Amino acid sequence: MKNIYRTLEDTDAGTLAVLAKFWKVNITGRDTGAIIEAVAGVMLDRERAASVWESLADDQRGALQMLIGSGGRMPLAKFARLFGEIRQMGAAQIERENPLENPGGVAEGLYYRGLVAQAFEQADTGPRVVVYIPPDLLDVLPVRKTSYSNLEAAPDESEPPAIEPLAAVQNIQHADTALVDDMTTLLAYAQLHTPLLEGDSLAAADELLPFLLRPDPARLPFLLGVGISAGLIEIQAGRVYPKRAEARRWLAAPRAVQVQTLAEGWRGGTAYRDLWHVPGLHPEPGGELDEYDAAAGRENALEMLAAQVPKAEWWSLEAFIQAVKATDPDFQRPGGDYESWYIRNDENEYLRGFESWEAVEGALLEFYVTGPMHWLGLVDRAEDAARLTAYGRAFLGLSPWPAPPEAEDRITLKEDGTITVSRKIARVDRFQIARFTVWVAGGDPYVYRLDAAGVQQAAAQGINTGHIASFLSRMLGEQLLPPGVARLLENWQSGPTAAVTLEALMVLRTTAPETTDRILEMPALRRYLGARLGPMAVVVRAGQWEALRDALGEQGIQAEVVEPPGGY
Repeated sequence: MKNIYRTLEDTDAGTLAVLAKFWKVNITGRDTGAIIEAVAGVMLDRERAASVWESLADDQRGALQMLIGSGGRMPLAKFARLFGEIRQMGAAQIERENPLENPGGVAEGLYYRGLVAQAFEQADTGPRVVVYIPPDLLDVLPVRKTSYSNLEAAPDESEPPAIEPLAAVQNIQHADTALVDDMTTLLAYAQLHTPLLEGDSLAAADELLPFLLRPDPARLPFLLGVGISAGLIEIQAGRVYPKRAEARRWLAAPRAVQVQTLAEGWRGGTAYRDLWHVPGLHPEPGGELDEYDAAAGRENALEMLAAQVPKAEWWSLEAFIQAVKATDPDFQRPGGDYESWYIRNDENEYLRGFESWEAVEGALLEFYVTGPMHWLGLVDRAEDAARLTAYGRAFLGLSPWPAPPEAEDRITLKEDGTITVSRKIARVDRFQIARFTVWVAGGDPYVYRLDAAGVQQAAAQGINTGHIASFLSRMLGEQLLPPGVARLLENWQSGPTAAVTLEALMVLRTTAPETTDRILEMPALRRYLGARLGPMAVVVRAGQWEALRDALGEQGIQAEVVEPPGGY
């Protein structure tokens, strides 16, 4: 912070005259430099400084003690909340208001005595105004003198209040690493469909949600934002794509490393703005909120979390929120400004001023813990309580990052092409399976189906049946491919050998009489068919068209289903 001389240089003429009057400096002439030299010299005189200290009221000395306990400076917004506003007056207003004799509050009384000043500084959340004591003035003030009466020791704000562990909690929800599995699913979905982005989520989110372990619509924007911040996902022309090299490295990493990558992506990322996802809060675009730095506020909150909560026991969320309010309430506000953000609640009321701190900042702190940190596997949740997991302690720098062993498992592949995949399968392998199959069901285990549609889907990505067969053989170990699957891959080895159309009238139409003849000669196909309608048309038995479609695919015959307007 600036010394007394630099501080006086930045002081306007009207205030400088007040300081000269208070410190009993005789001003002769109009040389501003000489006036500053004279006033600074008197203010740095130990005897004069001690005399001024003794003349202060108890509440003024207490304010200085608190400011000293905060390192000699404090954000103006916080100082004003504690000790009143400081009016910046010109010479005429000073003469009229006489702030020396009639200050508007404790802060203003100190300011017009020259004991505190204001300056700009760059904080994590942006530029802000701070109140400070010039360091050379602080050196001559008898701040340790306690002969005055009725002055209680000011709290030392450098030490955050301790949060005691909770003896018992209710409704425990243990954290897990399901976000890793769901990120794998999202990457595979983006690889296959390059879905459109809508706001900060997917335009067709309902298509993906059933295949997630945690199909929570509120969690999907977080999954997407963290994927972008972690470098796994990119947006091109409004569509979502996996970043191939980065995504593959992440998919092949151990689960613990994958958790760490996602957690660090959230810590430093700006793609996901937590404040916009707090239940009950509705930030409006425009103004200061357009410059909102989600990462800065998040990092400040995480530092306080690491310093204040018990390392391995349950602790109260409310106690943590109140501790932040006491030590650094402006953790996400540039300059402690509580007026320029436009945020509504569910009742359409604007939440303005410091009186709305619990509704905004308090709610955001709770969301950090019960939302992103719980989703990432960093904290267990309970009713108004939380507890750091081993991952959470490592994330906050309280312990080394864990590296637990991973259990191994194999896929199950049935004759009909159904593949079941547990969470124990390496994520990179499930990602590959998802590329050449039809997705049947999410969850643990995941269910996929290898059929003609899956083979065609793989071919569009440059994956041939030889690749699929080799991959499945490796995944099965000593087990052989089921005959039906082997036959499917063999028949499709050179692509479809013929094409047919299934229409709503349940009529099989072929492209050549020879194809019709070949189909009717195969017992595996003929059982689904009725009378021949002509050289290239055969009736499909009622209720058998789906089975016929699958059977055609197994024989390497491509079947196109034409659905009527009313469906089947």
